[in-house]
Amino acid sequence: MQQVRFQDLGNRDYQEIWEYQEKLLKENVEIKAAASWKQERGPFPELAHAAVETVHHLLLVEHPPVYTLGKSGKEENLLLNKEQLQQKGFGYYRINRGGDITFHGPGQIVGYPVLDLEKFYTDLGRYLRSLEEVIILTMADYGLKGERSPGETGVWMDATIKGRERKICAMGIRCSRWITMHGFAFNVNTNLDYFSYIIPCGIQDKQVTSLEKELGRKVDLEDVKNKLKKHFEHVFQVQLV
Repeated sequence: MQQVRFQDLGNRDYQEIWEYQEKLLKENVEIKAAASWKQERGPFPELAHAAVETVHHLLLVEHPPVYTLGKSGKEENLLLNKEQLQQKGFGYYRINRGGDITFHGPGQIVGYPVLDLEKFYTDLGRYLRSLEEVIILTMADYGLKGERSPGETGVWMDATIKGRERKICAMGIRCSRWITMHGFAFNVNTNLDYFSYIIPCGIQDKQVTSLEKELGRKVDLEDVKNKLKKHFEHVFQVQLV
């Protein structure tokens, strides 16, 4: 069973953790590049892949209020200008993940897996479905039915009922040489008013929700994290260390 290094980073600045992810990704990419060089020149190229010592990571974190726009996102989906962002004390970053605009903030669990998918499967669609499954299983522990929405990433509730669709977990990733970064944003006790300043994920006429809203009570973040960790281990067949 593969091991994944787990870190609960608490409440940290978005830029700091983005740079930390980039560092972890770069380290793994350099390890793979060195292994490729050895494979091209070594006497046993068929053994080179087995010797690639990339390191898997899972980071969980909360961020101060911040909006992030994916590389294919549209600026007009942010409904505030720079002056308004500054006045309200909100951060804003255009970043290198897929997807459109989303919000990170207090009461939301953000997960950043840095995985070498060549040690799992080289299929980004399957990887995203696996991340969704981790959230769906966690929601089931609270008696809630998480669903996938056809043609959209993330986890929803009532995904196929017109007018009732509501997103509880947004997802967006980057992948370089099959090393992943970025990940998921799971609304637990999130103040949903923050989403009124954006068109979430660039999707018109659909709502956003949280565990707190669906259950009608605050939810213990540590309890949610423990459930996420358990289901991550199950879905990816790994051990968090």
